Amino acid sequence: MVNEYEIKKQICEIGKRIYNKGMVASNDGNISVKISDNEFLCTPTGVSKGFMTPEYICKVDKDGKVIQANPGFKPSSEIKMHMRVYKERPDVQSVVHAHPLYATSFAIAGIPLTEPIMPEAVIALGCVPIAEYGTPSTEEIPDAVSKYLQHYDAVLLANHGALSFSDSLLSAYHKMESLEFYAQLLYQSKVLGGPKQLTDAQVQRLYEIRRQFGLKGKHPADICPNAKAGKPSCHGCGGSCGGNAGADADTVALVTKLVLEQLGK
Repeated sequence: MVNEYEIKKQICEIGKRIYNKGMVASNDGNISVKISDNEFLCTPTGVSKGFMTPEYICKVDKDGKVIQANPGFKPSSEIKMHMRVYKERPDVQSVVHAHPLYATSFAIAGIPLTEPIMPEAVIALGCVPIAEYGTPSTEEIPDAVSKYLQHYDAVLLANHGALSFSDSLLSAYHKMESLEFYAQLLYQSKVLGGPKQLTDAQVQRLYEIRRQFGLKGKHPADICPNAKAGKPSCHGCGGSCGGNAGADADTVALVTKLVLEQLGK
């Protein structure tokens, strides 16, 4: 079992990654990891995620109250949002919140990420909806996010940023990275005249590949009410059907190879 100090080091490493990739600016963003049913490690408020060391990391209980924090540090002001995810998704072990440029631009424009444009994004993320705007550090954001937790593993936050969550810190980070890459590709393809979307048949074939490999997380291949009813998938519906997203991002490389084989490439 990994000890707390090692987890703190991992949080700092992921903080450096999201900072160095331009997914946060200044003191933006926050990260948390569940270490027991009533203990969570989280980044502090008011510090750059690119310059943290283990002594910065705070420990809180399931209500977000401080268990341990070094002098001068207190938990992220967004800890309420993290705690809501853990409460409603027992399978989640880590939450990452960031402001990646392209994904946040879609969130600001009010455009969910629902267009099926590449096999990896279809399999790894499915669709990504937008949670309604809420004032930071209040219960408004947890309440808005709560509506999507049973159907998605990543959501955009209206006029704010993005949130990803998974069964490990690395996987939660990978989801954020995949989300931003998907958003960037979608944006740039629109600049070039508009993306050529995969057909419904191609999307369903990718869903079947995902099911065959038993990938974890919430996803339209397993959750979407439309898909279960034999109707077209959530892709392109803007998330209005109420079900989508997520996968185990650590398996993307393997799945990509298998997808290409299935498509005869």
